Amino acid sequence: MQLSEQEIIRREKLNALRNLGINPYPANLFPVSHTSKQVKENFEEGKKVILAGRIMSDRDMGKASFVELQDSEGRIQLYFNRDVLCPGEDKTLYNQVFRKLTDLGDFIGIEGELFLTKVGEKSVRVDQFTFLSKTLRPLPLPKVDDDGKVHDAFNDAELRYRMRYVDLVVNPHVKEVFIKRTKLFNAMRTFFNAAGYMEVETPVLQSIAGGAAARPFITHHNSLDIPLYMRIANELYLKRLIVGGFDGVYEFSKNFRNEGMDRTHNPEFTAMEIYVAYKDYNWMMEFTENLLEYCALQVNGTTETTFGEHKVNFKAPYARVTMTDAIKKFTGFDISGKSEAELFEAAKNMGIEVNETMGKGKLIDEIFGAKCEGNFIQPTFITDYPKEMSPLCKEHRDNPELTERFELMVCGKEIANAYSELNDPIDQRERFEAQLKLAERGDDEATQFIDNDFLRALEYGMPPTSGLGIGMDRLTMFLTNNASIQEVLFFPQMRPEKKQLDLTEDEKLIISLLKTENNQNLAQLKDKSQLSGKKWDAAMKGLAKHGLTKVMVDGDNKTVVLN
Repeated sequence: MQLSEQEIIRREKLNALRNLGINPYPANLFPVSHTSKQVKENFEEGKKVILAGRIMSDRDMGKASFVELQDSEGRIQLYFNRDVLCPGEDKTLYNQVFRKLTDLGDFIGIEGELFLTKVGEKSVRVDQFTFLSKTLRPLPLPKVDDDGKVHDAFNDAELRYRMRYVDLVVNPHVKEVFIKRTKLFNAMRTFFNAAGYMEVETPVLQSIAGGAAARPFITHHNSLDIPLYMRIANELYLKRLIVGGFDGVYEFSKNFRNEGMDRTHNPEFTAMEIYVAYKDYNWMMEFTENLLEYCALQVNGTTETTFGEHKVNFKAPYARVTMTDAIKKFTGFDISGKSEAELFEAAKNMGIEVNETMGKGKLIDEIFGAKCEGNFIQPTFITDYPKEMSPLCKEHRDNPELTERFELMVCGKEIANAYSELNDPIDQRERFEAQLKLAERGDDEATQFIDNDFLRALEYGMPPTSGLGIGMDRLTMFLTNNASIQEVLFFPQMRPEKKQLDLTEDEKLIISLLKTENNQNLAQLKDKSQLSGKKWDAAMKGLAKHGLTKVMVDGDNKTVVLN
């Protein structure tokens, strides 16, 4: 393992601490009495406190130092005075341990009393100091100049997502996003529990990937010798519980879909689904708008939020627009009664990319997504979807071509989907079979299996039921003004990190020469390196093995380039 100069120095300090008889990683409990926030909110000069946290800044003033300590709730200033910390002749604790062997990022514990500095800053005068954990890598701490300009900010997105533990330490605003995320989940639970509905758990590993149109992750169970699927949705299991006699059940479900990744999609995501017996989609619309108004108030203290350039208000009630009317308004095309061929031609004429695997439902979905979605900024219920788009949804009571379904759109994105649930087992089987035919045509998002056990459950009888699903990650994005899903996931999916190559000094030399000027004549590059023939050959072979360089041959001319 190649260490930087800073990392080498910190390891030397680690050994020095141990040589002084100090354990840099003590096992015993440290009796914290207050957090930084509690100290500031209940400040009382002369009060004794015990704090612990990371050192984030240090101003050395000779026989005294000011340190900024960061804990889980903020930062507080500490004042270290050599003679207070070391009242006797032995000043080792201050001069050696604190001043020379402690670094930014180290965890320490202190005891002291509160006081106000001359400029009125709430601070702690340190009486006792304990080493709690030595850090071996320096934190990428941003610096603020006299003009308030920030330098060396840790803002590279890939590094931040890959090293979220560092991101949370040096970018305090990031932590606030995840605090709000937890508030959102807690608020939703409170709302459901107050209504008398029960939180449940359903399987993550399923023998049939059902409940949604998506490509699943597939694994294998060795003992049963069967394929299993990571769940793409929990809908069919929750409806089994309604069959079993529960009036209302909900679950915060980790779902997995083996599909593309972008700013609004992660292969692992969290959805909330709730099913309530004896209700329909009209009741669920009112329930949803009241739920989201409540959640917005609990998370942000207001129903209003900012998302990018838009001001969004989650206060109920929300507008209601049928899908047919939405498409007619923004395209001039009426989808009512149109055949698959007519929809295919219309989509093509609108400049939408379509292919022969798409059935009526997929074609309508493509038209709506391309021409309508982006126009709905304020929360809007899009209602009454064509039957072909909703294989699990009850036929509309007034129009057999439609279903009793709505999606909630905000800023051009869907955040909720709800049905009057289909509870006719014969109709449900026919819908599944229609989806199966689409899958056979090549639609890899259509249902590829018929869940016969779910159909059997429906045959035992499911009462009229309405169900709602909400994408929790996307809702968190809206309530925290984040355009990327990676910002609201602690650990978003990333490509594997490239391994740091252990290059020889000769290989590094050749790389550095090529970085100054790529595509150099091989003989001239060898002369510049001043390596012996044996060392040159070994270094070039090593670089080629690592895939870092390539020798290009053009007649008698040979050049070396970086890959």
